[in-house]
Amino acid sequence: CFASLVSQDYVNGTDQEEIRTGVDQCIQKFLDVARQTECFFLQKRLQLSVQKPEQVIKEDVSELRNELQRKEALIQKHLSKLRHWQQVLEDISVQHKKPAEMPQGPLAYLEQASANIPAPMKQT
Repeated sequence: CFASLVSQDYVNGTDQEEIRTGVDQCIQKFLDVARQTECFFLQKRLQLSVQKPEQVIKEDVSELRNELQRKEALIQKHLSKLRHWQQVLEDISVQHKKPAEMPQGPLAYLEQASANIPAPMKQT
């Protein structure tokens, strides 16, 4: 496809329509060859499945094992992230529980609250 664009035939001032037509023809040839190649491999696959059906089953089992391993790795990755975020949430909830662990009773609450009030600044 690129050969059509950089070919010396098109350097001598041909118009863009000729170049476009040449590129389209090259692309069509490429697609035809790709279809032929795919057809060849499909025919070989069909012959293999008829002559050695156990080989096809082995390939399918192998593909399924690979897919299971990939999915298992993905699950482990998600579990790791889940554990991390659960720990973050647990840490946050522990921080919020600390003020609730204050001594009981109105007087103790008043003393605790007044301890958090900043001292007034002296005017000079």
